[in-house]
Amino acid sequence: MAAKIAPAPRRARPRSEIDEAPDRRRNILMAAEALFARHGYHGVSIRDIAEEAGVPLALVGYYYGPKLALYEEIFRQRSGYIRERLAALETLWHAGPPDELLDRIVRAFVRPALKLAANPEGRQFMQLVARNLVEQGPENSGPRAELFDPVAHAYIDALMKALPGISRAQAAWCYQFSLGALMHHISDQRIEDLSHGQAKAREFDRSADLLCRFLSAGIRHTCAV
Repeated sequence: MAAKIAPAPRRARPRSEIDEAPDRRRNILMAAEALFARHGYHGVSIRDIAEEAGVPLALVGYYYGPKLALYEEIFRQRSGYIRERLAALETLWHAGPPDELLDRIVRAFVRPALKLAANPEGRQFMQLVARNLVEQGPENSGPRAELFDPVAHAYIDALMKALPGISRAQAAWCYQFSLGALMHHISDQRIEDLSHGQAKAREFDRSADLLCRFLSAGIRHTCAV
């Protein structure tokens, strides 16, 4: 039986870092996001978060309440990129030729996520999003229903409008496959090894167009459009 890989040890932030960032409320939120992204909801305690943030244990509950409330608040604080995706959908219907509508939908789906993932904090949050979408615990149902399901339904509706005649099942599968490709692209850094150094991980500006064309072509072929 293969040996289990031990999780990376948690590292408390140096006191100097805390002193330079006096906003303790934000320290707590960022510490919680980092720990939840690395270890999952059940792998993190309130004490872990307090130690990572460099604050008294009681202060975590004072600012955010129980652990679940803090977990859900992280997603709400980061919801701007979801609103950006939804706003992009509202502007693309008459922004170009009708036969390029699918391409515009795909770009509106991909680019806000890659923009967020271009900085370390945003990439950390996207790792947490990936956990939320994969893990099935009840703690994930709130953010999923409040934030992720509405944007999913909006894009599924858009695909059906762009590709008349396809079923909702086809559109939903295309959305799920596209989401999987996007999240894997953000989180997997092996491209440098796989390309023998010809491609660089996290150069999202360079890879965005390739990913969009890949998804658009895949959707068109799958739906025979």
